Amino acid sequence: MSWVTNVMISADHGDQANVEALSAWLAEEAPCRKQPDEFGVGALNLITDQSPGWGGWKWPECRVWAGALNHCDLDALRQRVAEMPWLEPNVVQLFVMDQEESFFRLWMIRGGELRQFAPLEPSEEDAGFYLA
Repeated sequence: MSWVTNVMISADHGDQANVEALSAWLAEEAPCRKQPDEFGVGALNLITDQSPGWGGWKWPECRVWAGALNHCDLDALRQRVAEMPWLEPNVVQLFVMDQEESFFRLWMIRGGELRQFAPLEPSEEDAGFYLA
């Protein structure tokens, strides 16, 4: 049985090597959720340089990598992203939508820490968009 997590990451052009290293870690070394003896949950592909890719008449002016990961340990993923030697850490955006969730959660590096910038629930009444 699978447990799918949709992941996207956007980073500065100069950080492509870091995202490629993250993708290799995901494919070969990332721990599996509830399966501590197994490693590798999938990989990320650069989706903003493909044709046909995004809609519109122009090429995107950002770099986004995406993947559907299987049994991904999300704590380990967030820790790995936080510890990467990003050249432009404030540009990094990590979008995560775990199985049975209905929206992406956004994580960004601010003040040297990876922080969530999204409500915990998709509710109009939740005014807290920044979660420490």
